[in-house]
Amino acid sequence: MLSVAEARTKILSAMKPTGYETIALANSHGRVLAVALTARLTQPPADISAMDGYAVRAADAPAHAKLKLIGTAPAGHPFTRQLSPGETVRLFTGSVMPSGADSVVIQENVTALGVDIHINEAAVAGKNIRPAGQDFKLGDVLIPVGNMITARDIGLAAAGNHPWVTVHRRPKIAILSTGDEISLPGEAISAGGIVSSNAHMLAAFISVCGGEPMVLPIAVDDLTAIANGAEAARGADMLITTGGASVGDHDLVQPALQARGLTLDFWKIAMRPGKPLMFGNMEGMPVLGLPGNPVSAYVSALLFIGPAIAALSGMPPKPPILETARLGAAMPPNDSREDYVRANLQRDGYEWVATPFGKQDSGMLRTLANAQALIKRQPYDPAKSADDIVEIIRLGAVGL
Repeated sequence: MLSVAEARTKILSAMKPTGYETIALANSHGRVLAVALTARLTQPPADISAMDGYAVRAADAPAHAKLKLIGTAPAGHPFTRQLSPGETVRLFTGSVMPSGADSVVIQENVTALGVDIHINEAAVAGKNIRPAGQDFKLGDVLIPVGNMITARDIGLAAAGNHPWVTVHRRPKIAILSTGDEISLPGEAISAGGIVSSNAHMLAAFISVCGGEPMVLPIAVDDLTAIANGAEAARGADMLITTGGASVGDHDLVQPALQARGLTLDFWKIAMRPGKPLMFGNMEGMPVLGLPGNPVSAYVSALLFIGPAIAALSGMPPKPPILETARLGAAMPPNDSREDYVRANLQRDGYEWVATPFGKQDSGMLRTLANAQALIKRQPYDPAKSADDIVEIIRLGAVGL
């Protein structure tokens, strides 16, 4: 069986970034930049005042000097005359510095008596001035390719005079749930049946990761039904199936998709939950077959689908961030599989304390919903005692 790292490498190697589209800057939050944004102007475009005060020549404005007020220059209305010795101009934050001035004396440090401006604290050359280009200059790279655009980036792009941005298209991820026993929430449940939770959970997961989910109708345990369901995913950037990915008598996803051109790469990995994970390619479309148990599907999504969507979106794919925590309860030795254990998380001073739930059955969604972390255990990890240090994936940190 493949390790988790080996399986992730194989999956990510099959992901090709999506094409480009140009969208309004206002709608670009969370999108991945495909063409670098360079400044279309210099910011600020001229030397400007950083404070409300008076533009002066520092040589003319020692303490107790008296200057003549010759004008006012609000922001957006530059003073057009050259400043001569002994003169000053009233400025406001953002006002363009008059030609000849080299300092701003803040209004609190002067006494204004009509046009006579008395300097109470000596001016210093260059003080309270924002020089032209202090933030950026024409042609500077503001946001590089591959950045996921934040609200801060949108502000910077706007300041750089960009009303439009070119981004990667959101990856379209098709979801095909399979099984005679499942029905959608709100539908009639057959004898021995269950409500399908995977499609809704995965669709939400994909949306948060920046993809566009396409939830397909449930396919019953029939080769033709599953194959037809997969055909409906043509044009998607990836197909995800849930259930039926193993090799039992009713596990029909592999043969059904192989009949439609699936080339299988692997179908078992050394992890818990999620051992029967299938991956292949169906005529150019990556196919990831997840187990039907919802906790297995979620953990598989966290480890593989999230990084895959990043790669499809044009970003460097990364596995979930690992942090450390102190164990809140003892744990038995682990077997040959990499294990992801649902746990409660509490803060104790500067440390996280992770306490595993007693039952870890992969069908228990309430335990998953209540978990704040997954404890990661390496294969053959020895028994752990309370207070031992372990690695965790903090679910609140990844927002998933």
